[in-house]
Amino acid sequence: MHDDRTLVEARLKRVLDERIRPAVYPASVPLDVAVWNAPGEPVPVAEGLAAEPVPTAVGEKWGAPWGTSWFRVTGTVPQEWAGKHVEAVLDLGFDENMPGFQCEGLVYRPDGTPVKGLNPRNQWVRIAAPAEGGEEVRLHIEAASNPVILDYHPFLPTQLGDKETAGTEPQYKLERMDLAVFDETVWQLVIDLEVLGELMQELPADSGRRYDIVRAVGRALDAVDLQDVNGSAAAARAELEKVLATPAEPSAHRVSAVGHAHIDSAWLWPLRETVRKVARTTSNMTALIEDEPDFVFAMSQAQQWAWIKEHRPEVWAKVKKAVADGRFVPAGGMWVESDTNMPGSEAMARQFVHGKRFFLDEFGVENDEAWLPDTFGFAAGLPQIIKAAGSKWLLTQKISWSQTNRFPHHTFNWEGIDGTRIFTHFPPVDTYNCSMKGSEIAHAAKNFKDKGVARHSLAPTGWGDGGGGTTREMIAKAARLRDLEGSATVEWETPAAFFEKAEAEYPNAPVWVGELYLELHRATLTSQAGTKQGNRRSEHLLREAELWAATAAVRGDFAYPYEQLDRIWKTVLLHQFHDILPGSSIAWVHREARATYAALAQELNGIIDKAQRALAGEGTGSLVFNSTPHSRDGVPAGGARPATADGAAAIATRPDGGYVLDNGLLRVEIDGRGLVVSAYDLVADRETVAPGRAANLPQLHADFPNMWDAWDVDEFYRNTVTDLVDADEVTAGEGASVRIVRTFGDSRLTQVLTLAPGDRRLDIDTEVDWHETEKFLKLAFPLDIHAERYASETQFGHFYRATHANTSWEAAKFEACNHRFVHIEEPGWGVALVNDSTYGHDVTRTVRAEDSGTTTTVRVSLLRAPRFPDPETDQGVHRFRHALVPGAAIGDAVREGYRVNLPERTVTGGAEVAPLVTVDNDAVVVTAVKLADDGSGDVVVRFHEAHGGRAKATLTTGFAAGSVDVTDLLERPLDGVPAPGIAGDAVSVTLRPFELVTLRFTRG
Repeated sequence: MHDDRTLVEARLKRVLDERIRPAVYPASVPLDVAVWNAPGEPVPVAEGLAAEPVPTAVGEKWGAPWGTSWFRVTGTVPQEWAGKHVEAVLDLGFDENMPGFQCEGLVYRPDGTPVKGLNPRNQWVRIAAPAEGGEEVRLHIEAASNPVILDYHPFLPTQLGDKETAGTEPQYKLERMDLAVFDETVWQLVIDLEVLGELMQELPADSGRRYDIVRAVGRALDAVDLQDVNGSAAAARAELEKVLATPAEPSAHRVSAVGHAHIDSAWLWPLRETVRKVARTTSNMTALIEDEPDFVFAMSQAQQWAWIKEHRPEVWAKVKKAVADGRFVPAGGMWVESDTNMPGSEAMARQFVHGKRFFLDEFGVENDEAWLPDTFGFAAGLPQIIKAAGSKWLLTQKISWSQTNRFPHHTFNWEGIDGTRIFTHFPPVDTYNCSMKGSEIAHAAKNFKDKGVARHSLAPTGWGDGGGGTTREMIAKAARLRDLEGSATVEWETPAAFFEKAEAEYPNAPVWVGELYLELHRATLTSQAGTKQGNRRSEHLLREAELWAATAAVRGDFAYPYEQLDRIWKTVLLHQFHDILPGSSIAWVHREARATYAALAQELNGIIDKAQRALAGEGTGSLVFNSTPHSRDGVPAGGARPATADGAAAIATRPDGGYVLDNGLLRVEIDGRGLVVSAYDLVADRETVAPGRAANLPQLHADFPNMWDAWDVDEFYRNTVTDLVDADEVTAGEGASVRIVRTFGDSRLTQVLTLAPGDRRLDIDTEVDWHETEKFLKLAFPLDIHAERYASETQFGHFYRATHANTSWEAAKFEACNHRFVHIEEPGWGVALVNDSTYGHDVTRTVRAEDSGTTTTVRVSLLRAPRFPDPETDQGVHRFRHALVPGAAIGDAVREGYRVNLPERTVTGGAEVAPLVTVDNDAVVVTAVKLADDGSGDVVVRFHEAHGGRAKATLTTGFAAGSVDVTDLLERPLDGVPAPGIAGDAVSVTLRPFELVTLRFTRG
């Protein structure tokens, strides 16, 4: 037989596109359309429904950027359509390639009942099936004219990302507003042919199954009367029944489809628009659940559920019913799908606390899985946090985006810094927007790396990013793929059902130890410095607010601000979403974020000030409040008393120009260029700065990545660098300090270097008035240290990375994340570089020709200037604080990291404040002291081992404790874990390296 396979495939494409798909709606009549454009921001539904619209028509332009237009569509079902399936086809000007990225709508009935959402892949609304002739139709559409930011030529700078700069030019044109007859037989034929056509493309060219399908498709196309598609569709379907009924091979890969819409809580749209995106998507999903008995939809991010409850009660009622029926599944147990690299220890814990508690309170649902499909890498401290929250599984697919190395597993156990292991799955479909295409399902089966020992994988199915969710077409395709020869099998399941099967079939899954580093999007550790500073400052202000409010509440009649702290925490957690904190959202998002952080700082400072004044009492003395977990200048951790600073620091001129700072412990030489050419540890008799090099060196790189401007820094940025060595001013400042001013390009950099008395620590305050474009600013510290690895702080501990690039895995980590410190050491002597708000850094090493010694250079990343999606990223004034700490052990790095982030506060009063809890071992670090969230008045203390070794410690309470329990993060006693004994007011604990413990004390 001659090979006519390509001829049939080409024929299929044309007949589908030009004859069969258009016949899905064989008859239509136009609807009458009127529109009311809401002034300014979106209005309540009742106001939009009541507004008086003016007539408009298909072909008319509508929608200023970020505007809201309320369309009213009316019409009458023709008498001759009686008994037929009638739908409204409502095309607002959609581009089907951009679901979630352009205009959208939510359809309402006149009484305010939501019907369903409209988007480029979901333009229909069922009117009646069967319809009555003469039936009157009246619908209202709340249409959002969200502009296209990421267009076909992506990453071009645009002013559309903020309503303040976007202008008023209409963005869209009405394309179709019709009543139409829906021919379900033709629609089913479309699905049959799409499934078989897509499967054909994935089968081997010499496969017998492929030719079975080719012949059946050919017969079906022969059966289609191109002049009467609707009359011949049933006959065409009959020709396909046999090939669609042939079951899958017993060894076929098994795909668990989970209905999903990964909705970015903000990205190329502001937070307020996400509220509406969630309402549109959930309206569609509840409608689909009513129509499709097998369909299951999972939605993560408790914040998005809370938005529906608060802003769209009419949608919330439908969601609650679907949850009760087990069809609409709360997933993930987190407040948002956050970044996991940058959030601090407590913030990462609270993501789970607030997310899981919301689902428990509203639905009684306990999440066992963490659901983070799109997060840009995963910190090595996360497994312990997941377990401490009472969860045991993790799902993500983002690591498939890595550019250099292919991850060796899809299902595995992930081991964190403390030894905790979490059963983890990477969907081999390699997308969180699966649409049930044959190419996607085939890729999942072929790509699955655990063949032979496992056969299950998960496919998050539905349009995401900007929302939309699963469609009826996806469900129809999944039904055909449930048991189809040549394909993996597909079954709708909940995340929990999938994980139970996957874990049961793979009891000895391989282990991956350490961070899950994404070899992409590395610049998200630096972009939008203002957002990152707001996050870091908010985290530490919350620590202070809880500590001092709890102390004041236990010691007196101070009212602990439960509801206020709860609200503030949720706001901070929202802004840790993986496109806000990473700096990859539009200008509007970051403008609002900076304002939000400023308001939160004012509010939290108010709580702290009120609590500290209540504790200090009356008097004229000067009390220093120490919020760090270590004693400082004679003030105990978590206490207040007059400080007793020791030592002094002096400044002298340097013979060759510049200055020498000396405090008897550390001598720092700053040359005439304002660079640190020596930092001599007088205690250890050792130089810190590499010979012939200068530290505190600002370096400027060109920074124009191949794609994803705000997200990426590509390795070739290192090829060109300008050392900013010219100084406009190098002068002595107050005390033992030097002020340096530099100008470069259109920017100005001012630094004050201060040697603190009594410590081996050089404080570095940097102010940058930044007006560069597509540049990357770093601060370099070449150190005279030979080390194969260095430590970066992460949640509840630290993580080691290589200083070399022996393998492609190590070379790919040319930009990495730290929290408060980076620490590098030789046995017996090390250096810490601590910071108050930066996250990105790089570490490299070279061998010096002159003495064969090793120079290890640590560089902190200060600022970038990408032009997409925010064309004005980071323009303006920024302030940073760093400190160089020679002679630092890892414990010193921990202590100094807290010190720089929690400056002491001085309050006038007469009463010294004893700590609410003290710990007798500096290796055991307290991360939270607070009252229990349930309002019981119990005191909750969370702590961890911070040095990376075993530790014994005694915790002593500064209040009468009745009993104590070991709890999970949600402050629930852990089953099977005995309560530690209290001897008087003391509790003894023994911790593994980096072990996290939460204790809950009742008050006696």
